[in-house]
Amino acid sequence: MDKFLPVLSALVLLEAACGDSGAAETTNNTQVTSATMTATVSEPTTSAGAATSDGEVSSAGEGEVEGSSSEGSEPCAEGEIVCVGDVASTCDGSGGFSDQVPCTVSCQDGLGCVDCIPGTTKCDADGKQMCNEEGSGWVDDGICDPLLGLSCDEQSGSCVGPCANLGTLSYIGCEYYPVTTQQYDIFFTPNPFAVAISNAAATTTMITVTRGDELVAQTTVDPEEVQIMELPWVNELIKGQGPSKQVAQGAYRLRATQPVTVYQFNPLNADQSNDASLLLPVNTWTGTYMVAAWPHWAEYNTPGFYAVTASRDNTTVTLKGPPGGTAVQKGGGVDNKGDGKALLNTGDVLQVMTGTGGDVTGSLVTADKPIQVIAGQECAQVPVGVIACDHLEDTIWPVEVLSNEYIVVPPVQVPDSTKEKAMYVRIVATEADTTLTFEPPQDVDTELMEAGDFVEIPTTLGKFKVTANHKIVVAQFMIGQDGGYGTSDPSMLLAVPSLQYRTNYLVYAQPLWKANFVDIIAPDGAAIEVDGMPVAGFEQIGSTGFSLAHVKLLNTNNGNHKMTGNQEFGIAVSGVMDYGSYWYPGGLDLAVIPPL
Repeated sequence: MDKFLPVLSALVLLEAACGDSGAAETTNNTQVTSATMTATVSEPTTSAGAATSDGEVSSAGEGEVEGSSSEGSEPCAEGEIVCVGDVASTCDGSGGFSDQVPCTVSCQDGLGCVDCIPGTTKCDADGKQMCNEEGSGWVDDGICDPLLGLSCDEQSGSCVGPCANLGTLSYIGCEYYPVTTQQYDIFFTPNPFAVAISNAAATTTMITVTRGDELVAQTTVDPEEVQIMELPWVNELIKGQGPSKQVAQGAYRLRATQPVTVYQFNPLNADQSNDASLLLPVNTWTGTYMVAAWPHWAEYNTPGFYAVTASRDNTTVTLKGPPGGTAVQKGGGVDNKGDGKALLNTGDVLQVMTGTGGDVTGSLVTADKPIQVIAGQECAQVPVGVIACDHLEDTIWPVEVLSNEYIVVPPVQVPDSTKEKAMYVRIVATEADTTLTFEPPQDVDTELMEAGDFVEIPTTLGKFKVTANHKIVVAQFMIGQDGGYGTSDPSMLLAVPSLQYRTNYLVYAQPLWKANFVDIIAPDGAAIEVDGMPVAGFEQIGSTGFSLAHVKLLNTNNGNHKMTGNQEFGIAVSGVMDYGSYWYPGGLDLAVIPPL
């Protein structure tokens, strides 16, 4: 605040604070100073301590200004601090001031003299600082991380750069946490765990991967290109078959200097126990998730699981098992019914695993700071008894971005791509008293009584729209290869709400697989292109207003594929081989959708 202020401002502040509706009109050159506090006014006032006709302050001493009151106005409360210019003035409750203190830096109503204005920011050597609530000093307000392409702008006191303001929340971001989720030991080979990073920006981006304070890998990715980064397996998370546990710094932290998309492959190359997940950037994480997974397979003791990752220290995670509880392997803060609480620091992973007969579908995971949740099964048969088992995993969407409407379609078969591959579908309620409506109708219950209850549609080729009176989670699972629907074993796909569809995508399909496909769900009549070529052969999905097309992706050298449309549409990407597969959502917006 300036050292000298026109008395008009001072008197307006004084009048607002002390209710002096009878203050005189001022001249243009009137000033109040902290040295003499003299004032020139156009006419005298009558209150004690107010200005005389000569414009001098008739108060108890030099440097003091007393408030005044007039008939019909209320004085400010005793002890209340108001600012008259840069003078902190304490109201006496009778229309005057009991104390006035000239401020050397600034004055704030209610606080008095302050060293800084609360809420303002400035740059320091490491990042930025914010003035505390009391105005008594500066506190750290985050590092402008150069590994995220950020620097501190001296003029605004804020972090700036391509990753500072990403606009609409989506799967495109700058900071991610890859996690090596539970794998079946017998299939653990030199086949690596890896992430595929596609550069969605117009300039080259630098990628840095760390684990704790350790630098693991660093590379660059050119525009419209993809970079595969192989990362070491974290044995504490992938080996064995329990118990539930916390692994300190079990996740990798991936940072980019430009916006990118990231997919993790567990493992990378075509094998007999694969799956892949679309990762969500940290800026889209929340603290509320409803889990969808697959049950424990008793014959080979392979557990269903979900893995929780924190991006901030001292994150308190609260776990609530499905309605009625479930069989969970105790450990890491969770009990044998799936309930518990855990404290995680940055990069820590809590992996919850089922016991015999258990199924973590319907578990509610909440936290006081943003978290990531990935769920699946170590090596699942879908359905049980159909050979062979395969690793399942997918990122769970935050409840805040879920909707009450989804379009559900099966993937395509291989080698006969004129046919489709059957699937199981699970639909999970996020709130009690959820009613489902199917178009066309499906032969399942439509009433879910409690949050976490779910219905399962077995071995279906159905294409349908499901809507509900509350938000729901929809998960899809490929049938195993010996189920009679072509090549490939189980994979897991979390369906994308139709409200989160986009008009453009940049995705990665591993070129070493026997075949890669994209399933496109678009409004009837929409014009969609894949890698610059128009998509034909759309078939309407009943009377839903949406159509489906299966498009085989050419195994390009880098594996990148672009999809664009004149209307918002949804996609899922899959790859198959003999007794192996992966399946993941190609992308989505992550706008917050209010509860219904």
